[in-house]
Amino acid sequence: MNTCHKYRDVRVSRPERHQWEWKDVCLDQLLPEDHLARVVWAYVDSLDLSPLYDSIKVLKHEAGRSAIAPEILVALWLLATLESISSAREIDRRCTRDLPFMWLCGGVSLNYHSISDFRKDHTDFLESLLVDSVTTLINQDLVSLETIAQDGMRVRANAGSSSFRRKPTLEQLQQEATAHLDRLKQDSTESSGQEDASKRQLAARERAARERKARIEEALRQREELAAKREKRKKGIGVETRCSTTDPDARRMKMANGGYDPAFNVQFATTGDSRIVVGVDVTNEGTDGSQMVPMLEQLEANYGERPRQILVDSAYATQAAVKTTEANQIKVVAGIPRTSQLERNGKDPYSRQRHDSEEYQRFRSRMSQPEYKELYKQRPSIAEFPNAVCRNHGLRQFMVRGLKNVRAVALWHAIAFNFRRILNLGVLG
Repeated sequence: MNTCHKYRDVRVSRPERHQWEWKDVCLDQLLPEDHLARVVWAYVDSLDLSPLYDSIKVLKHEAGRSAIAPEILVALWLLATLESISSAREIDRRCTRDLPFMWLCGGVSLNYHSISDFRKDHTDFLESLLVDSVTTLINQDLVSLETIAQDGMRVRANAGSSSFRRKPTLEQLQQEATAHLDRLKQDSTESSGQEDASKRQLAARERAARERKARIEEALRQREELAAKREKRKKGIGVETRCSTTDPDARRMKMANGGYDPAFNVQFATTGDSRIVVGVDVTNEGTDGSQMVPMLEQLEANYGERPRQILVDSAYATQAAVKTTEANQIKVVAGIPRTSQLERNGKDPYSRQRHDSEEYQRFRSRMSQPEYKELYKQRPSIAEFPNAVCRNHGLRQFMVRGLKNVRAVALWHAIAFNFRRILNLGVLG
């Protein structure tokens, strides 16, 4: 190392990076005893992972590469979600350089394909994990379903606005995709004498072409359904319906910034006492008007009981939704829709209006009472709390495509949110 002449007489310790050394190092001793990764591992280790183990086809005393222990992948995604990491490639990198992720791996080699596939391939397990953990809290009297708050947030889809095409363009793209796939199949047939690397490249191209063709065909199918629905609402607008060739399940929705982007509508149901997420749903409907009843049905199916009251904003309080909810002996606590418009016209928004059902009139009358107005003021702190936390931890744009895969990501965020809340409640050490 070249050194300035005036520093030659001083004695300092300089780095030596080419000296081979043998060091006694234990990975477990490098990680602090109170690190979050240890808490995550202890939690995952307490879970029943038998559904994940049942899906493993590699058995002892048989040929084949060993599968990755499911608890490693569960712990990695839980820790990553807690640390606002949503990329499988980023987790893969951290497993080779960041001590907490290396500690969770414990020397097991992973790749980002395995990490990415695991995130979206076990939706049923994630739903069971959420329900089982909440049920445990209910049995310990830490959570009550008496008061539930529901709110939705629109999360950007993994698709561009330019991927939305009308029917003629979709049909043309379908023809081009079919022709391209046929050419690749022909090339694959003629490549019998090529090297293995070239065969793998052709197989990868053929797989990508097959997936693109399937997406375009699905976009055409969903576009026909959307066009029929729009035509019922207003004659003549169905022909303008577009669908995305990147993610056919995505829909253009009005976002918080006032613009329209491809997105999904994520719905969380949260308990009023402990702010624990007890229900998760994801739809591609841009409005919340029809989301309250399915969520209540989900809660009853999962926990065997109905909440006594539900806090929602005025977008949920449609005539049909309120009628069904009130008929099931669940009180709707929400803002009265079109309150300003009714007051401008000299009408009392809490009095019965034209076309009101008996259930809706009961809802209007209830919201005129001071105690329910005070209760409704608690809605933002309950319903919007998990939305804000999840957004701050990376739930701003989905990295996966399709409703099923998007739902899996939403469940990971709900589970991570509940994990934080459980720590705050002191249930876990």
